[in-house]
Amino acid sequence: MRTLDLDLSPLFRSAVGFDHMMRMLDEAARYNQVSEGYPPYNIESTGEDSYRITLAVAGFAEDELTIVDHQGTLTVSGSKKKADDNARYLHHGIAARAFERRFSLADHVKVTGASLESGLLQIDLVREVPEAMKPRTIKIGNSPSRSGQKTIEHEAA
Repeated sequence: MRTLDLDLSPLFRSAVGFDHMMRMLDEAARYNQVSEGYPPYNIESTGEDSYRITLAVAGFAEDELTIVDHQGTLTVSGSKKKADDNARYLHHGIAARAFERRFSLADHVKVTGASLESGLLQIDLVREVPEAMKPRTIKIGNSPSRSGQKTIEHEAA
């Protein structure tokens, strides 16, 4: 598969205020170049504003996994502790290599918890949109700027 090497830095100079979008595009281009597919994962919607990421991390213990949520990027990494060097394998097919997976989170998406069971790491997410950003219905009626009381209050002040 041929990869396209894009340099988005010229766009950063001419697009004021779009740096978040440019950063996401840059990360996506970089992710496609280094993505190897390990460990496999699912992303599911568990409700209207809730999600779950499930990663197959067979063989990893809780203390060998790290989950970091920082500035809209969720990073899940795993690193196995030192294996028994005295083991003599006839076949060694279980992957125990270190990994790092990154997920870009939408605005207002927060991590609410994580659990590890039967080799599956589940990370629960919820979108919490602030009240000020939710749509609100405006009642049609007398506008405060047209009422005589408001005008009098402004004149007295």
